[in-house]
Amino acid sequence: MAYVVTESCIRCKYTDCVDVCPVDCFREGENFLVIDPEECIDCTLCVAECPVEAIYAEDDVPPGQEEYIALNAELARQWKPIVERKEPLPDAEEWAKIKGKLDQLKR
Repeated sequence: MAYVVTESCIRCKYTDCVDVCPVDCFREGENFLVIDPEECIDCTLCVAECPVEAIYAEDDVPPGQEEYIALNAELARQWKPIVERKEPLPDAEEWAKIKGKLDQLKR
């Protein structure tokens, strides 16, 4: 069972999770991160590091966000790995609590 990055990460892109990942399973888009389900070893380290609580075990993804399971798998095949922490997006704090951001995702 892999972990999944959900909606809360869109337009925030905090990378605290990247620092603790022992297998470099995160992939980076312009305004979102995903987890490669083929690389994730289910260690749970990233969950506690996410300041916007965007990361869930695949079986625990909140209702209404199940589409992020497939989205992580799809985008992980397209995006490049991110292995070092970076600054969050400039307006991350403003976007952190906003719901319904899928239309904001830049592929």
